[in-house]
Amino acid sequence: MEARVSAQRAYHHGDLRAALIAASFDLLAEAGLQRFSVAAVARRLQVSSAAPYRHFPGRGHLLSAVSAVAARELGAAITAAAEAAGPDPSDRLPAAAGAYVRYVARTGAGLPVIYAAELYQVEDDARREHTRALMTTMLDLATAGGARSHREAVLLVEATIAVAHGYTSLLADGFFARNAGTADDIAARAVEAARALIPG
Repeated sequence: MEARVSAQRAYHHGDLRAALIAASFDLLAEAGLQRFSVAAVARRLQVSSAAPYRHFPGRGHLLSAVSAVAARELGAAITAAAEAAGPDPSDRLPAAAGAYVRYVARTGAGLPVIYAAELYQVEDDARREHTRALMTTMLDLATAGGARSHREAVLLVEATIAVAHGYTSLLADGFFARNAGTADDIAARAVEAARALIPG
């Protein structure tokens, strides 16, 4: 997976746009989408509240750039997890559930960020390309995993995402705290739960 430069490193190297995106991931991981704002990102970087607007006209445009990066990175993480799972198609889609849990636990940028409703009003070809590619990857894994039609593949992807997102949400809410479950532990549980969804 392509490494993302840290917010402070990018900023000190003069790339405020990259720093804003990196700081956005940090903020999402700590505070979630509801508390995400351009002003909060600017405060993290200790720049003026006006500085981000030289690169992003508003919250939606900054979030769209984050969405594009997240979709690309998550797609790469899912592809790598599927490859690591081996050649059996019944292992490859469930591996995507584990990759999702690990990625969201680290970045805070799951599908509610990648496909945030407010982004449909933002024209961004890069975001659309990466989000389409992410879903194509998932659908291809579902088809290889036994889905007999496009509709079955869509439903299998939805179910896999629901399992993965459910485990991610429970992890973020502290549900697993008593069992001291790490993100990797929870990812493994998500893989097992997703495996039960595979036809046959």
